Amino acid sequence: MKFFIDTANLADIREANELGILDGVTTNPTLMAKENIKGEAAIANHYKTICEIVDGDISAEVLSVEFATIVEEGKKLAAIHPNIVVKVPMIKEGIKAIKWFTDNGIKTNCTLVFSAGQAILAAKAGATYVSPFIGRIDDSGWDGVQLIAQISNIYNIQGFETEILAASIRNGNHIIACAEAGADVCTCPLSSILALLKHPLTDLGLKQFLADAEKMKGTV
Repeated sequence: MKFFIDTANLADIREANELGILDGVTTNPTLMAKENIKGEAAIANHYKTICEIVDGDISAEVLSVEFATIVEEGKKLAAIHPNIVVKVPMIKEGIKAIKWFTDNGIKTNCTLVFSAGQAILAAKAGATYVSPFIGRIDDSGWDGVQLIAQISNIYNIQGFETEILAASIRNGNHIIACAEAGADVCTCPLSSILALLKHPLTDLGLKQFLADAEKMKGTV
C-alpha cells in the first residue's frame, strides 16, 4: 500500500518524506487555505515546491464545477510538473472531465466519493485514483472501511485499474484497516502516519535495552 500525506504544509511534507516511506501528497482547497496560499501564481508555485520535495504523485484539486472550466484548470495544473494528478470532484461534469483527461494522458484523482456506485463511474471514466472519504462516512453512521472493501471487491471482479485511495483517515487504526480491506493507497495527516510508530511495549523494550547498554559500557 502506498502512503500519501494529506496536507499542504511544507514542514509536514518534508518530515514525512524524511521517513523514507512517502509515495505522494494529496491536497484540497481547505488545506491550501490553511497555509494561506492565495492566487493562481502562488498556488502553482506551492505545488511546484511540493513536487520538488516528493518524488511521487501530487494531487492538485480543481476549483471549478463545469466541464470546460475543469478541463482548462486541470490542464494548467498538469503543466506545473509531470507528477501532478488533477483532483476532480465526483459530479456529472467531473466524470466527463475525468474521461477527457484520461483520453489526453492526464492522471486524475476522483474525490468526494461516498458510494460504490460513484467508484464504478470513476473507474469507467478512467480515473487514476478514486478517493472514498472513510472518516466522513464513519461520521455519518456508516462504515467507511466496509466501503473500501466493497470497492476493492468490485474492482477485482471487473478488472478496473483505478487505484483505491483511502482518504479522510483519522488515525493509525484507520490505516491498518484500509490495508486489510484492499486499499491501494492511504492518504492522511502526518500525525496518523507517526501514530503507527507507537506501541507501549516498544517504549518499554527500548528503555530496557538502553539501560542494559549503559551497563555494558560500565557506566552504571
